[in-house]
Amino acid sequence: MANNNHFYFPFEKGVENFDVDFIESLTEYEKYQLSFHPERPKYLDYLSLFDDVEEDLKSDTFGACLIQVHRASFKGIPLLLIGQQSGPTSDYRQFQKIATDPTELEKWNHGMPTPVSYEKAIEGVSIANAENRIIVIFVDTPGADPTEESEAGGIAWKIGGTIQALVETPMPTISVIINRGCSGGAIALTGTDVTLAMENSTYLVISPEACSSILYHDRHHANEAAEISQITSKEGFDNGIVDELIPESHGPAHRYKREAIAAAEDVLEKHISFMKDMSPSNVFENRVNRWAKMGQWDEGDSIDRSPKSRIPTPSPNGFIPRHKGCKDDMGKRVFDPVSFDHLYDKDFVCDVCGHRYTRLSAWDYIDLLLDKNTFIEHEKTATVLDKDILNFPGYADKLKEEREKTGLPSAMITGDGKVDEKDVVFCANDFGFLGGSFCMSTGEKIWRAAEIAIEKKVPMIIQAAGGGARMHTGCSSMVSIPKAQLAISRVEREGLKVITIISDPTLGGVAIGYGSRGIRLFESGAGNIGFSGKRVVEQYVGHPVSKAFQKTAWLADNGHANHVVKLANLKQAITQFISEK
Repeated sequence: MANNNHFYFPFEKGVENFDVDFIESLTEYEKYQLSFHPERPKYLDYLSLFDDVEEDLKSDTFGACLIQVHRASFKGIPLLLIGQQSGPTSDYRQFQKIATDPTELEKWNHGMPTPVSYEKAIEGVSIANAENRIIVIFVDTPGADPTEESEAGGIAWKIGGTIQALVETPMPTISVIINRGCSGGAIALTGTDVTLAMENSTYLVISPEACSSILYHDRHHANEAAEISQITSKEGFDNGIVDELIPESHGPAHRYKREAIAAAEDVLEKHISFMKDMSPSNVFENRVNRWAKMGQWDEGDSIDRSPKSRIPTPSPNGFIPRHKGCKDDMGKRVFDPVSFDHLYDKDFVCDVCGHRYTRLSAWDYIDLLLDKNTFIEHEKTATVLDKDILNFPGYADKLKEEREKTGLPSAMITGDGKVDEKDVVFCANDFGFLGGSFCMSTGEKIWRAAEIAIEKKVPMIIQAAGGGARMHTGCSSMVSIPKAQLAISRVEREGLKVITIISDPTLGGVAIGYGSRGIRLFESGAGNIGFSGKRVVEQYVGHPVSKAFQKTAWLADNGHANHVVKLANLKQAITQFISEK
């Protein structure tokens, strides 16, 4: 709802006093809407806080405007600013004029950054490193661009590269969630030394509408989904994933822009002043100490390990039944059984129709890649269990069910092992455990496994499988992604190799987390590799994706899969890489 000068959500109608009591009376979904009110200050509005502002890396390439980079100073302290600009302006009258130009609107892409956007962010970090500038980031996005074009541009690896650049920079980093910080588009830029948030902003792993569609099979229960997921920055502060809230004491920022920006200045001054004289060694030490404590998990030792394979068992003559519904290119049904050896050579993918017969379990990868009977689970990670921090409906029962089904305490298992008699730390993630979704226990297990690899001075092998950050634990699951990235960076800083096996599927949080790191070996028969999954992309664009979409061959054609290996040859490839000097 709007008049000629301002935009109004329905709950704003007739309201003059947006005091604390009124804000608290809003539903969780209304608070979510408030966080992306089109008149809330955007990144370019916050530039008024800084001196000597100079735009860098300006480009007319599609997506370049969605993340902008500026050199600047703050009370004489040199800064590098990186900001997600989610739209052309926070001035509603000006926006109404812009909205009459479809070309102008299209370039802003609904606030969703593209691969080019993240390339700018990575280059911006490089400028800060070269010029000793503190990095200050402004976060404001509904999520990254979910299109086939962005997948072809390697958006998963660009987001992962952005997170890596921030966890490895020798410069101090601050992120400020100014409006809505959603999904991988936000976590790309919040893996920082300090995360601040405006009081009425939101920080969330999945939109309430998308969460509703998963929980209730429709998008009409968005408010219930928002309440369950704890998406406000205030709740993020309570859960320890936001370090400090910037008060909107006079009222919401879209009504009191000047006062909100001034409040941001006060809080930024405190943190920038503290960071300005820090040495690179102190920066990294503080970063490690901060992220070591990130996350919540349970500790327990009563979970029974029961190795379970998902590799089909062939008949005595070496065949398995043809999968149901197999059709050739002419649409003719195919019924004849399949040679197990032939299927294994094809990475368990039907060479008639492309159907995948099975996705291997974590136990299967342990048997396939490690010398026989050499895997010993780490005592330090074996006790780490998923924690139901939100009391999410049905989650506790689901965890018990998944443990029984997979024979695993959580989606990831880590341990010591040998590859052709060479010692390694091995981490395997099981898609069968809640889709292998990334959660707090995953981040903590990778952290502890990385420390073991450093202590023993051995390579780290990680098998990636799974999807996005787990919605059952809200945004807390998502912030474990930078934690995993930092853990891997610590291993590499010690001169130790990290090898990641990209299996089917590797999407979302798993892809931008550990799936984007190290020497990546792509299974030749794998599919569903990238950031946004096929169903999400097709729902968004309104038409089917290409037949080869997100398969290893498609990724290789687009320049994102340098090492393509058959399942049967993975162990040999790992041996080769860990043997190289």
